[in-house]
Amino acid sequence: MDFAPTEEQTAAQGLAARIFGDLSTHERLAGAGTGTDAELWKELCAAGLTAAVEEIGLLGLVLLLEEQGRTTAQVPFAASCVYGLLAVAAHGTDEQRERLLPPLRDGTAVATGAFPARGGMRADDEGRLSGSVPYVPWLRDASLVLVADSDRGLWIVRIGDPGVGTEPVETTAPWSAARLVLDGARGERLGGEGAPEERRTGIVGAGARGGPGVVGAGAHRESRAGARGGLGVVGAGAYEAVLAASRIAFAGLQAGVCAGSLARAVAHTNTREQFGRPLSTKQAVLLRAADAHMDTEAIRVTAYEAAWRYDTGLPYGPQALTAAWWASEAGKRVVHAGQHLHGGTGADLDHPVHRHFLWGRQLDAYLGCGSEVLQELGGLLVKEGPE
Repeated sequence: MDFAPTEEQTAAQGLAARIFGDLSTHERLAGAGTGTDAELWKELCAAGLTAAVEEIGLLGLVLLLEEQGRTTAQVPFAASCVYGLLAVAAHGTDEQRERLLPPLRDGTAVATGAFPARGGMRADDEGRLSGSVPYVPWLRDASLVLVADSDRGLWIVRIGDPGVGTEPVETTAPWSAARLVLDGARGERLGGEGAPEERRTGIVGAGARGGPGVVGAGAHRESRAGARGGLGVVGAGAYEAVLAASRIAFAGLQAGVCAGSLARAVAHTNTREQFGRPLSTKQAVLLRAADAHMDTEAIRVTAYEAAWRYDTGLPYGPQALTAAWWASEAGKRVVHAGQHLHGGTGADLDHPVHRHFLWGRQLDAYLGCGSEVLQELGGLLVKEGPE
């Protein structure tokens, strides 16, 4: 395995780092509250970073989301790409791709997903959906929502259509979230009526180092059949594929959140003095920061591996859950450490490090607590058996 990024991925990551660094400042974030920074979102889309995800693959998206996480930039990048752009490109019909992808590429349409499915949505024979999902990230900004019915069929619903409603939720996390309520809403099945459940197409081919290569925007290839249908996901269905991709993407976002939190803690302990010596010279501080660094690297490398396997058509189900587990469990430890290493300053709700704390805990909750993810991973390994 070689996770070295391609030239295209490196260029996209560098551009993302510059845009996030320039525009996602503490002052702008404080002014946005729990909403989205519309100007930043427009800038990212105008730079072609959303459209580039089709070329640079899921690993490339993880690299971009790392940069977002470092600054806790308030834009629906992860949700719109995994639940919209990549989901439609991989599982939609030709007509759906032609109709839905252009506005998702340029950001005039924003997608999110009511994932994971908990059996809360039901679809009748006419494709009318009823039920609710209590927490959907970036729903207040979305025009399209990907939902799964009780049989794990995937449906696209449009905000503003009859029977599609949203309700506010109480949260301090700046994710522009809301509750989705469907009451007989007409849904559009992703992949068309009677669409097969297996993943039918991919976005990228194998690169020179076995990693993701670029095949040109809008191009597709047949997915390579590996063990258990090339997915390594129980059921090998579109729902499982989208859920795994979302877990990998949000794990990459968590890697950036943790890296940003740790960087702030390092800067603080290097400049803050106690008894005439920087805090960073204290053994307890050094060990706490070292543990946080190792946790951050574990989140990063497991997300990279899962994304690399996804892009190359290898089984990736266990790896996606492993990345989610590390992002949930280790991410929680890192953002707590980042806040604690700031001492009393870390208790200030207006301090930038507190945003990393909020994001880290929100990602922990969204990915599922560690014990839940570990239980699902164990069940998957038991059903699949050894490689």
